[in-house]
Amino acid sequence: MAQLPPDVEEDECLPEYRYLFCPDLLQDKVAFITGGGSGIGFRIAEIFMRHGCHTVIASRSLLRVSMAAKKLIAATGRQCLPLSMDVRAPPAIMAAVDQALKEFGKIDILINGAAGNFLCPASALSFNAFKTVVDIDTIGTFNVSRVLYEKFFRDHGGVIVNITATLNLRGQVLQVHAGSAKAAVDAMTRHLAVEWGPQNIRINSLAPGPISGTEGLRRLGGSPARVSTKALVSPLQRLGNKTEIAHSVLYLASPLASFVTGTMLVVDGGAWLTSPNDTKQLADFESSSAKL
Repeated sequence: MAQLPPDVEEDECLPEYRYLFCPDLLQDKVAFITGGGSGIGFRIAEIFMRHGCHTVIASRSLLRVSMAAKKLIAATGRQCLPLSMDVRAPPAIMAAVDQALKEFGKIDILINGAAGNFLCPASALSFNAFKTVVDIDTIGTFNVSRVLYEKFFRDHGGVIVNITATLNLRGQVLQVHAGSAKAAVDAMTRHLAVEWGPQNIRINSLAPGPISGTEGLRRLGGSPARVSTKALVSPLQRLGNKTEIAHSVLYLASPLASFVTGTMLVVDGGAWLTSPNDTKQLADFESSSAKL
């Protein structure tokens, strides 16, 4: 079995790193990463920076991205600009992109990683809760992509990678809100790839599976025993890690994928093919009166 790339559970940089790609794969590129202050987004920023890229990491919490930027700069020696931004607010996005362009003069890559999710049966899901997830995941992805297209990509080309999910591929209990939002993003990926391809803009989706050391797994995975059981029924019989996801995003964002656009790359160890719906989880939720 191939050696797994290293990872750490917390939002910390890797203590050591073994290159699988050329170290200068993204030399002097600039990546704008929403949700870059923690979890998968943080590791994407780190791996990009280890391959020569400068980054802009954006989140609603300036404190979170500022702390993350200090760690990333210390570990990689590349530049990282932390910005406070809500993907639901176009004026805030415009201001953030303007600041990034003032700092670096260009943006080559956009990673749409900002997302919101929680477990809830459709029958208990409030109208506002459903709307909030769609606003962040779907509308937020369009907002940031549209602003970057107008301010830089239209005239200079670029690469967009949308972080989505496999929820919508078969229907998942307790996830109608996130599954619907991510399905829309996957459709958006295909539409924009067709419309913006002539401007030399490549757009792809990447759908991670259950990934260790992430807030998503802690909040959505259930008990450790339940997580372990789910992992064992997948073809590779384990969870993925953040570095594995970051390497896959690195591929899509790099010249290695220069003829790849309008597609979705599933990076989940085959879990979407074999993992059963957890109907007991649904029964547990429906037996309670909690409303979101």
